[in-house]
Amino acid sequence: MGDGSGGDKSGYIIAFVTAPGADEARSIADTVIEEGLVACCNIVQGVESIYRWKGKLCHDKEVLCIFKTRAALFERFKDRIVELHSYDVPEVVCFDITAGHGEYLRWIGESCGATE
Repeated sequence: MGDGSGGDKSGYIIAFVTAPGADEARSIADTVIEEGLVACCNIVQGVESIYRWKGKLCHDKEVLCIFKTRAALFERFKDRIVELHSYDVPEVVCFDITAGHGEYLRWIGESCGATE
């Protein structure tokens, strides 16, 4: 996965995206699920993010979106997140799912209706 391409194209990934609030997170999740780019999204509220932006130390309240999808859809998913997100530079990172419940993984694949 070191090439930044979204991992093993035959497998499944988890993608993390932070958002400024639950409303924006839900809107983004609804859109990418409806478009078949992801199977589901978990929204974790109460996240505190500490980072440096434009030379300033920032402490912000955010929500974390945890998306599950097929690796082959990562580039389209990433591009869509960038289009939908209010941040200038949204966080969109992915991790390969190296193992999991087979039926759940099949469900992810079946739920992602977008074609490569």
